[in-house]
Amino acid sequence: MSYSDYRKAFKQLKVKPVKLKKYMKHNKPKDRKFGYITKRCRRCGTVKGHISKYGLNICRRCFRETALKLGFKKFS
Repeated sequence: MSYSDYRKAFKQLKVKPVKLKKYMKHNKPKDRKFGYITKRCRRCGTVKGHISKYGLNICRRCFRETALKLGFKKFS
């Protein structure tokens, strides 16, 4: 089931709270405790190219945009 199908189901079940609760009980995504999906970019939400060093928790693309504001200098 794609993401758009979930949105359609949520829209239809919004007016039926009991059925929505049952739907969410059986169909919600798992809460992950480990794996690559747990580390997301704080800025854009992507999981690829994640930099967690120094507690940055941003992807490499966002890092390139904000490095000067964060106090990093380019030496070459």
